[in-house]
Amino acid sequence: MTDVTHYDIALIGSGSANSFPGPEFAGRSIVQIDRGVGPDHVFGGTCLNLGCIPTKMFVHTANLAHTPAESARFGVTEQLRHVDWPAIRGRIFGRIDPITAGGEQYRAEHEDNANLTLLRGTARFLDRRTLQVSGHDGSERTISADTIVLGAGSRPVLPEIDGLAEARPHTSDTIMRIAQLPASLAILGSGVIAVEMAHIFASLGVEVTLIARSAQLLRAADADVSARLTEILGDRLRLETELSTTSVRRTGEGIELRGLRDGAGVRVQAEELLVAVGRRPNSDLLDVAAAGIDTAEDGRVRVDEHQRVLGAGEVLEGLWAFGDLSSAEQLKHVANHEQRIVRHNILHPEQLRRSDTMPIPSGVFTHPQIAWVGLDEESARRSGRRVKVAVQEYASIAYGWAMEDSTGFAKIIADAETTEILGAHLIGPEATTLVQLLIQAMSTGQTARDIATTQYWIHPAMPELIENALLQLID
Repeated sequence: MTDVTHYDIALIGSGSANSFPGPEFAGRSIVQIDRGVGPDHVFGGTCLNLGCIPTKMFVHTANLAHTPAESARFGVTEQLRHVDWPAIRGRIFGRIDPITAGGEQYRAEHEDNANLTLLRGTARFLDRRTLQVSGHDGSERTISADTIVLGAGSRPVLPEIDGLAEARPHTSDTIMRIAQLPASLAILGSGVIAVEMAHIFASLGVEVTLIARSAQLLRAADADVSARLTEILGDRLRLETELSTTSVRRTGEGIELRGLRDGAGVRVQAEELLVAVGRRPNSDLLDVAAAGIDTAEDGRVRVDEHQRVLGAGEVLEGLWAFGDLSSAEQLKHVANHEQRIVRHNILHPEQLRRSDTMPIPSGVFTHPQIAWVGLDEESARRSGRRVKVAVQEYASIAYGWAMEDSTGFAKIIADAETTEILGAHLIGPEATTLVQLLIQAMSTGQTARDIATTQYWIHPAMPELIENALLQLID
């Protein structure tokens, strides 16, 4: 009979899950099981190693590299003379990799974790309380736990396209560590990762082709924002929209992608290919069906408002999930919040907290930046409420004049009677910072009238963009 080691808590993952252990659990035995992320199965989760943090470090570099393209209208001439890709890559991962290694060493060896056992490998359910762990070292272990916390994350999707897997394309797991910049890059996808990577590589001198099945990029955004981004990137890149990819081949020259548009064949050639069509939860690797866990059509583990896992529509006691594994948003700030909710609810089962009480914001660090929170205009009008919409162009405020910005805008949607803010959508410089003013208002119950008229707005500063939009809503 297989030996089964029992723990009080089994914790799966090392992204936001890594914030779960702490002195409050000192009296409970914990096993942390981590498969790791990327081809090398590194510790620490997607955000640190392959997502939010390194991509934004690349984005900042790309923003600097892009300034010559915009400098002439300010009466300044700039030139981008050289891009040292190994130095760019080395600066970023020279900082991240030691943090990753140190985090794993801390969990495995530090005295603060005397009650914690770290196992590196893939966990899968045998039943509701039992997990099989296939270690990276070839070992097999069977464990059981009274409480199981699932923070196993997600991974990039490779769509079923003829020849795609055999062509060995890059995903967000690998593209940032390539040895040298390609002369040309085709990007399959039109969402957040695709448009951020398009900005990064185009700014560094790579000829980028963005391939989208839809007519517009970033369809998750408000329609007006999506249309504006498509227009802007269309001036910077080669856009192949409304193209259904049918086959991919790696040739002696690089990648050849074929597709159909309105029944006509289209061919795209590039030195390398990045596939950025989305991510899927790791529920299949966990074999959650063996535990009777419900999943959505896209593979997400179903949870209730307290992050308790559901089976046959009912709460499965002792099972919890959060982050990309169970969240449709797949955002790091959402995963962090949900992890804190899980942690509190396990420690205080008599005082359960909900995770669904705040509006969820999103930010896209392409050029220009994009940010939104709440309902888009179409959804707000479909809700049956009488709405009022304000659009304020960056070009209409003093700081917008200073930046010579002619494309950015803020769009705020409010209830026409109460001025409750229902949604906000921005495209332009520092959009991801400016939107926080509206996130705070929506989260604390302040209306457009409240925040427009009860505080000073510094002149001439960028927040005037928000002030002027709000004033439209209370006329």
